This record gives sequence, C-alpha cells and structure tokens, in this order.
Amino acid sequence: MELKEIAKRLSATVEGDSSVEIKGIATLEKATQGDLSFLANAKYYRDAKSTSASAIIVGNDCPPLDRILLRHENPYLTFAKAIEIFYLPEKREPSIHPTAWISDKAIIGRGVTVGAFSHIADRAVIGDYVEIRSHCAIREGASIGERSIIDSGCVIHHNVSIGKRCFIQSNSVIGSDGFGYAKQEDGAWYKIYQAGTVVIEDDVEIGACTAIDRSTLGETRVESGAKLDNLVQVGHACVVGANSMLCSQVGLAGSTRLGKNVILAGQVGSAGHLTLGDGVIATGQTGIPGDVEAGKIISGSPSIDNRDWLRSIALFSRLPEIQKHVRDLEKRVKSLEKALDVARDTKTGE
Repeated sequence: MELKEIAKRLSATVEGDSSVEIKGIATLEKATQGDLSFLANAKYYRDAKSTSASAIIVGNDCPPLDRILLRHENPYLTFAKAIEIFYLPEKREPSIHPTAWISDKAIIGRGVTVGAFSHIADRAVIGDYVEIRSHCAIREGASIGERSIIDSGCVIHHNVSIGKRCFIQSNSVIGSDGFGYAKQEDGAWYKIYQAGTVVIEDDVEIGACTAIDRSTLGETRVESGAKLDNLVQVGHACVVGANSMLCSQVGLAGSTRLGKNVILAGQVGSAGHLTLGDGVIATGQTGIPGDVEAGKIISGSPSIDNRDWLRSIALFSRLPEIQKHVRDLEKRVKSLEKALDVARDTKTGE
C-alpha cells in the first residue's frame, strides 16, 4: 500500500516521497525496507535516525530526520490506528459449538458465538453478536451487552451485568464474592453473604486473570471506557470511574471510589473506604492510605506529592554520605563546645 493512502486513512501529512510502498508496521529497531515505524518518545530519536524503516510516524513538533515522515499531532494514537490497517484479526462466522451447554431459559441474541465447553445458565441474557469463547461459565441471571467478547476460561457470576462492546480477557472472574467476614465470640470468622452484584458499563476492557468482587449489598461498578490490565483486584463496592486505567497488579480494597480519568500504575494499592478525585495519577508501587484530591500526582508508600517524592528519592542514595557528614559535624560541634568551655573556665580563673 502506498504511504499516501495510509496518510489519507490516518488524517496524517506525508513529508517526503508519498508513493513509497508500505508492507507492514515494525519497531524502529526491527524495521526493514517497506516497514512503517513510529517515534512517540524523544529518547528514541537516535534509533529513528538509524532505522531501516521506509517511513516513520512522528509528531508535528519532531525535528527533521532525513527520513520520509508521516506527521500527526498524536503520533502514538496514529501508530495504534496504523496497526489496524495491516493486522486486523480475521472475522469469524457466528457459531455455537456442539459441546456448549446453553439453558433453555437463557435468552440468546442474533449472531452469538459460544465456544467449546462453555455454559450459559438459566435467565442469562446474551446480546447480539456477543462472542463467548471456550470453557466460559455465564451464571444465572448474568447479562452481556451486544458485541462484547468473553475470552476463554472466564467466569461471569450470577446477576452480573456487562455492557456493550466490552472485552474480558482470559481467566478473569467477574462477580466473585467480596472478602467479608465477621468475628464470632469464639474467634472464628463468620462469612457474610455477598448479596450485591457487579456492573460493567460499555466499552470496558478487563485484562487476563483479573478479579472484580461483588458487593455485600448494592454494587461494584466499572464505568464506561475504563481499562483494567492483567492481575488487577477490585474489591467489593468499589467504583472505577469512566476512562480510568488500572495497570497490572493494582489492588483496590473494598469501597474505594475512583473518579474519572484516574491512572494507577503497576502495583499501586489503596486502603479501603477512600476516594480519589478525577484525574489523579499514582506512580508505580504507590500505597494510598487516604483520600486524594482531583488532579494530584502521587508517589511512594505512604503516598505523598510526586514532586516531594522525587526530591526524597534523590537523597536516598546519598543517605550514608549525609549520615557521615552529620556525624562529622556533631564531632566538630562537640569539639567547639569543649574549646568554649575551656576558654570560659580560663576567663573565670582570671
């Protein structure tokens, strides 16, 4: 495909020969003649100058590279859309595998696909063009909106609601019991029945092996457009705000409320019963003990303002040196105090 055709599809501008033939997408390091690559981070500028790619997607502010460039104000988004030109997955014809077990009391929409050994229980409602892959369990009363994909090995528990165009990746569990126990007189734990549910709104993506617990009462909710990575734990009665992003190994204790557009980087953990305002960003391994106001960037455990944390970690490696300096100062102060005492005693003796 000629680069000018790709540029037209991506609403981008070609700088150089627009008739060059492009056969695929590749990284700067791996690209060969005929590949389209991308530069979205300035630290890879040197790689961009030496790449064998025929053309490079760059931002409008990128300096010249002595290469054919495809310019756009959002190069990373342009790269993401360019991938789809060459690598869109094959469309499958809807089908119900003969080993699938579908209750007569379930409601199944048009064009639904159900893979091998999957089970759809009583009163489940499956929307049009939903794809449920192999070895899934869709429990009683669960509902899945149109064009959603439930990947292999997932369990969607009873009365859980999943919106339209969602993608739940392999081995995730939606609607498992919340972690609730009451202490008995003899010290044993009494399990609290989890009578609530989980609501997943439209256009949500949930990574592999992620668990979202149902609430004791009421609901756990993931709002529209949110993206959850692999191995994320969302506790009972949490709210994940619209278009928020939770990276791998994030854990939300019960009744955590995230505003819109919140980003929690890898291994962030929150204590329960707290609120993070819209647009909060927590960097990797942050431990969040309390509420955070909208727009803040936080780091560390317990979390503090990111700028304070950056100043703090700059000192960590110098702590032994600083400690030695402080001890030297203490010795000098003691020596000066001793000298002053001697001078004072001498003056008194006169």
